[in-house]
Amino acid sequence: MTKIAVVGTGYVGLVTGTCFAETGNQVICIDIDAKKVEQMRAGEIPIYEPHLDVIFERNIKSGRLTFTTDLAAGIEEAEIIFLALPTPPGEDGSADLSHILGVAEQLGTLIKNYKVIVDKSTVPVGTADKVSAAIQKNAQVEFAVVSNPEFLREGFAVDDFMKPDRVVIGTSDERARKAMESLYKPFVRQGNPIIFMDEKSAELTKYAANAFLATKITFMNEIANFCELVGANVDRVRIGIGSDERIGKRFLFPGIGYGGSCFPKDVQALVKSGKENNFNFEILESVMKVNESQKTVLFPKISNFFRGDLKGKKIALWGLAFKPDTDDIREAPALYMIDALTQAGASVVAYDPEAMKNVKNLLGDKIAYAANEYEALDGADALLICTEWGVFRNPDFDKVSSLLKDKVIFDGRNLFELEEMTEKGFYYSSIGR
Repeated sequence: MTKIAVVGTGYVGLVTGTCFAETGNQVICIDIDAKKVEQMRAGEIPIYEPHLDVIFERNIKSGRLTFTTDLAAGIEEAEIIFLALPTPPGEDGSADLSHILGVAEQLGTLIKNYKVIVDKSTVPVGTADKVSAAIQKNAQVEFAVVSNPEFLREGFAVDDFMKPDRVVIGTSDERARKAMESLYKPFVRQGNPIIFMDEKSAELTKYAANAFLATKITFMNEIANFCELVGANVDRVRIGIGSDERIGKRFLFPGIGYGGSCFPKDVQALVKSGKENNFNFEILESVMKVNESQKTVLFPKISNFFRGDLKGKKIALWGLAFKPDTDDIREAPALYMIDALTQAGASVVAYDPEAMKNVKNLLGDKIAYAANEYEALDGADALLICTEWGVFRNPDFDKVSSLLKDKVIFDGRNLFELEEMTEKGFYYSSIGR
């Protein structure tokens, strides 16, 4: 059993703390938001993530998972302190490290014995050195700063944490290495590796992984757009190239761009880090440019269908989250489509199984919200699909037909087969087919 403190209870911090508690560790999560801390103490989980609620409640009841707003009390007995604080992009694209460095300075005054302090947030190369310097300003005892980037997919975060493909740990401190290896051993019993490296390499590994996946998605979106011009079918192309073991089947599904809290921010931050070191990531510059335009690639198709006049048209929209199985709307393509449609004079009625509350907080009454996917269709001139939630994959097409004014679907996630939609009499426009 290890005594752990997790500073920050956002998405990464809460999943990290809860999963460590699930393997028998004593975990205390620290957050400055007193209301949020009280809610969590009462067993209310502040984020939507499949399967997290079960282990969250179990570990609170067992006493292994506790919460506080008091940083000093929270870290007093901790052997390992995880920093899971936000690193939002600044106006220039760089990662804002003020939250992390601010806590690091406080830790320097608070730690009374050796602690392992872990950067769990996604941070630029060189952050471990900055955190170490911030702590060192006031520290009277030895400590180690470790880079341990997370590789959690929203919607699959619990499985990703409990059964990781790999654990990356950056440290030059042997004592910290042993502590981290012992902590993570229960998670890699099937033989997946714990990979040790220097701190800077660990920091870059996270950015490189996300930038590569963003590039893979964007490449397929470019191929899809070209398929439409030449009359090819991107589904066939995807299967053809995905069968090559060097390429693999994953992240080859085209759509209306990537969003979320990781890919946009991390690609942007890596490009900015490159510029700070007189290096130009030309590929990633193109990835960002293509992804930005991809988010609204369906808008010209919708506009052309209605002969350039969307005023007074009602568009039903299925899916607001940037991906299924999350309520995260950060950089969600749906938001870009909503903006384009409403600026053109259309009204939007949306449904999403989890993300409507977040969109309502952001957009208010700019759009309307339906109680379910079919209510959104009532009297709509067309259906637009932006997120591939499972509930949208096999709808009652007879009901869809009866509710829509015309049988028109614009599908940004290629949920349906072309032949089936033709047979059912729909005008069906998708990506790359």
